[in-house]
Amino acid sequence: MKKAIIVDDEPLARMVVKEYLQQHPQIQVVQECSDGFEGMKAIIQHQPDVIFLDVQMPKITGFEMLELIEQPPAVIFTTAFDEYAIKAFESHAVDYLLKPFSQERFDKAIERLMERDAAATAGNTRELLETAAQSPQQNQRIVVKTGNQIKIIPVDDVHYLEAADDYVKIHTKEGAFLKNKTMSHFERLLDPDQFVRTHRSYIVNVQLVSRINPYEKESYLAQLKTGAQVPVSKTGYAKLKTVLGI
Repeated sequence: MKKAIIVDDEPLARMVVKEYLQQHPQIQVVQECSDGFEGMKAIIQHQPDVIFLDVQMPKITGFEMLELIEQPPAVIFTTAFDEYAIKAFESHAVDYLLKPFSQERFDKAIERLMERDAAATAGNTRELLETAAQSPQQNQRIVVKTGNQIKIIPVDDVHYLEAADDYVKIHTKEGAFLKNKTMSHFERLLDPDQFVRTHRSYIVNVQLVSRINPYEKESYLAQLKTGAQVPVSKTGYAKLKTVLGI
């Protein structure tokens, strides 16, 4: 028996998935959720084998919800999302179902689910998130989990990012928040005209740079308007000068 969670803000859409699942008694719906906040809590609680997930939802998107799950389950998207995301689905998701979809099309998705190896599916979900993050809809904010709360950080509010072991520390005026991603991920995600990787462990919002001071041999410190100082390597200095036009 596989456990499933349905995450969709449309009651009718959730009802359709439940109705279609009646033809698949090997899958049990353990919870329905109307937004990503509920979905995240339900996934942590139930550890389902698969989630039927909408992308465009209030509060946080389906992609953002998945990013907050350390070990995301298999995903079948039930969505009306754009073509860009569909390409990502084709490469990495178990399947995607464009609304409205038929019982026959739904059955094919379940067939694909049953054929998938669980470990491979988890890896595919992570790759999907990396691909989807590069969509314009996904790169205007960063969603983090802090305790039991979820915080949405607009990218313009980010002062700088700092590598912290397996996490990245996101520094803002409200404090620092940890995200389980890599510096390379954020380097790809963020606008290169606004955020520059000044050092292997730092990415800075260039709009906050007030001056660049010499530090040690072939290295510098970027002084931010906030008072913070960010290390700048020789390579980072060249990148900064290019973006700042100096």
